[in-house]
Amino acid sequence: MATNDLDQKIFSCSICLDLLKDPATIPCGHSYCMKCIQGFWDEEEKIPSCPQCSKTFTTRPVLEKSTMLEALVEHLKKTGLQAAPADHCYAGPEDVSCDFCSGRKLKALKYCLICLVSYCEKHLQPHLDEAVFKKHKLVEPSKNLQENICSIHDEVMKMFCRTDQKCICYLCSVDEHRGHDTVSAAAERTERQRDLEESQQQIQQRIQDREKEVKLLQQEVEAINHSADQTVKDSEKIFTQMIHLIQKRSCDVKQQIRSQQQTEVSRVKYVQEELEQEITELKSKDAELKQLSLTEDHSQFLLNYPSLPPLSESTHSSSINVRPLRYFEDVTAAVSELTDKLQDILTAEWTNILQAVTHVDLLLPEADQEPKSRADFLRYSCQITLDPNTAHRQLLLSEEDRKVTVMEKLQSNSDHPDRLTKYLQVLSRESLTGRCYWEVELKGKYVDVAVAYKNISRSGDESGFGLNDKSWALICYPDRFFFVHKNIKTSISAPVSSRVGVYLDHRAGVLSFYSISESMTLLHRVQTTFTQNLHAGVRLGYPVGTSAEFCKLK
Repeated sequence: MATNDLDQKIFSCSICLDLLKDPATIPCGHSYCMKCIQGFWDEEEKIPSCPQCSKTFTTRPVLEKSTMLEALVEHLKKTGLQAAPADHCYAGPEDVSCDFCSGRKLKALKYCLICLVSYCEKHLQPHLDEAVFKKHKLVEPSKNLQENICSIHDEVMKMFCRTDQKCICYLCSVDEHRGHDTVSAAAERTERQRDLEESQQQIQQRIQDREKEVKLLQQEVEAINHSADQTVKDSEKIFTQMIHLIQKRSCDVKQQIRSQQQTEVSRVKYVQEELEQEITELKSKDAELKQLSLTEDHSQFLLNYPSLPPLSESTHSSSINVRPLRYFEDVTAAVSELTDKLQDILTAEWTNILQAVTHVDLLLPEADQEPKSRADFLRYSCQITLDPNTAHRQLLLSEEDRKVTVMEKLQSNSDHPDRLTKYLQVLSRESLTGRCYWEVELKGKYVDVAVAYKNISRSGDESGFGLNDKSWALICYPDRFFFVHKNIKTSISAPVSSRVGVYLDHRAGVLSFYSISESMTLLHRVQTTFTQNLHAGVRLGYPVGTSAEFCKLK
């Protein structure tokens, strides 16, 4: 194995660190890949030199392929020789380079905290072999290791000042940190390592607990989905049966109507035929009488007249009652009455069905229930910053974009498609999901504290917070509160304060507003379904100087 390692170094190009390809030997005797040495010299701005021995050449040597060396490399390849180790590679832009390499630097493998130097594998070897370096501390190389050097004394910071909570060097401990509680960095690391391990154990235990809960919730999701799918299947089957029953009753009514229609039509046609037969007989009699009336011979007339048979009595009344065209209107009325009754039943039962659906609820752990105390709410506190691109041009943002103030003149803000232009409003940068809590300090006669979807209208009368179905707003006057959504205003009777708290549980569809003073007073609670992520917002009114500030919560 050692022989192979030796061969590998001998027959590898020191530039690409791979086996020689098209080997060429330069005048000093060192060999390189043809393309590697040409590329090396192309990059050189000075006289051509050897990358290994640094010997320079007056003129650039003419390169010729070493056929014997190429044949030898090919033979060694066939016998199992492998390329140079991957660790022997040049340092890239993101790598730490060896401080000892000259020319093109190799990637560093270790950094010595005593020497304050980064070493590649070749230059690291003395630290691994020589006894004098055994006590040196080697760590992974990093571009940030310079931060371990004291900027004042240019010494390694091996001490830790507990008074100022910062790393220092030994000279700092006897100079500006004299009299402070100082320990070695190693001692402080040992103590904090114990704390870290305890925190890790707690976190790992928390992870295990949460993974169990996630698994249980996943099982609950599967159970909900299975139950919902089965209920949909069962309800569809029941409604299909109901539809079939109605269709059958419709067919029965149709059949009964057609049967009665046939009976009544037959009766009418029978009477009609008898009448038509009577009409025929009467017409025949009428013709005989007409013929007799035309007889000129008086004796013949009188002789024939008595022989005419008398008219037979009609079997039907001369007055037939003709009813309106809708002979089956009673049936229509009965079906219509049934429809009304069915509609009433469906309406009543639909309410029961909806209640049964909405009462399906997952019993979540106590920790997932709505907070009760202010300390509980503060567990979900989030930092809200305002988005300058959404602010009306008469609003000024300050305090790291947490405060907004009404100004007398328009601000020199550039045009932006997200800017709110109708009302003095601004939205947050943050997109709010999950459970969030924040508080707003109010100053002025009129401030709205709101949440809104990102796609709320930027202009027009309905772009105001609360005046549409995409925003919910608490209107704060000096003496009263109002809640407004879809331009419907609800008056709130509660003590007025200059600070308002907002709690959002996006998944549960809960939005609550609180008056914050010595205690929390619930002002208004919304239970709905949020279809998009929300953004916090405020709307301000005059006079100039009216402001709202999103508080930093502990």
